[in-house]
Amino acid sequence: MSENQSPRESLEFLKNRFREYYETNNVELPDRFGRREFAFVLFGGKGMIRHLAYNKKTDIKDFLVERAPAHTYYSSAYYKNPDAQTMQEKNWMGAELIFDLDSDHIPESKNMSYTESLEIVKKEFYKLVDDFLLNDFGFEEKYMDLYFSGGRGYHCHIRDPKIMDLDSNERREIVDYITGRDLKESLVFHEHVTEIKSYGGRVFAGGKSLKMPTPQEPGWKGRISRGILDIVNEIKKSDNPIEKLQEYGVKSSDAEKLVMELSDDRMNRIKDGLLDQSKTIRKFFLNNALRKTAVSMSAGETDEPVTCDVKRLIRLPSSLHGKTGLKVSRVTLDTLNDFNPLVDAVVFDEEPVKVDLNQSFKMNMKEKDFNLEKGEQKIPTYLAVFLIGRNIANLI
Repeated sequence: MSENQSPRESLEFLKNRFREYYETNNVELPDRFGRREFAFVLFGGKGMIRHLAYNKKTDIKDFLVERAPAHTYYSSAYYKNPDAQTMQEKNWMGAELIFDLDSDHIPESKNMSYTESLEIVKKEFYKLVDDFLLNDFGFEEKYMDLYFSGGRGYHCHIRDPKIMDLDSNERREIVDYITGRDLKESLVFHEHVTEIKSYGGRVFAGGKSLKMPTPQEPGWKGRISRGILDIVNEIKKSDNPIEKLQEYGVKSSDAEKLVMELSDDRMNRIKDGLLDQSKTIRKFFLNNALRKTAVSMSAGETDEPVTCDVKRLIRLPSSLHGKTGLKVSRVTLDTLNDFNPLVDAVVFDEEPVKVDLNQSFKMNMKEKDFNLEKGEQKIPTYLAVFLIGRNIANLI
């Protein structure tokens, strides 16, 4: 770090840019905001300022301009006394159903760039909303608000009156369904008699196979079937099926065995809806179809998804994310595919800023390619905010 760099000056730079944004922009407040708890994390501050409540929009605006927080949150829950200092004293009245999809929930994103991870989490989010929430659960779009989080993912808020009183266990059941937790083979497939034999005047099944549901069936049955057929097609089209299986996490020795068992005849039987009873084949297709079609909603088995929490704090729409400077931006299912966070959620201008990068950096932002070397650089304000927020640069 050069002598004229100062973390304090860098934080002041971020704080001043955030203040300018809040001075000239009104944030989007949730319904019945007077019943919500508000919380803030300040630049350079330790911990969270919380248990705050506001009855006037202007009071929230005044706080944002005066303190220019790095992160701004509000409660998904409604309370009779939202500014009470203990959760019990707040007196819970109900809560929205919140889905928070973050790129670090998705195993494939670990080795991806920030830009690549934003793309993959967007696809997962679309699947969550369209396939599960709208189709399987039948939630109405009028009760659904979708947002880019400003960081690494997307939020879905469901305000349907029917779900406001659900407790944590009931919300966990929704998560278990979406993630396919404990999905049993017997719930998806049924035995199909392929051969009938008679012996001593008695008729019995001489051969059986597992019958797959049709891809058109609703819920998990059709979803698993579509996932299996996708995998079959990928393997059949692959020039190197063993390598393709390894991409699915199959060990090299197991992949070789599986390819030997997946004869053309068996592959065609699977495409016809008959899942061979070979345990190796059955386990592979069920597990990977489940992985392909379920939604990852937490970073691991012990990480409690946001959805289960009836008192969760969530980012305030149209506030700024302190680690990127990007805006928590409203999207719709129709606009989601074309939404580009590194264009549409950028709020700062092109004014050049001198920074010192602690590593080389490459990214496209505001439809401009940046390929920066370590050391002193002059870059637009929006990129400077992003890099300083992510501790990749400091102000000079």
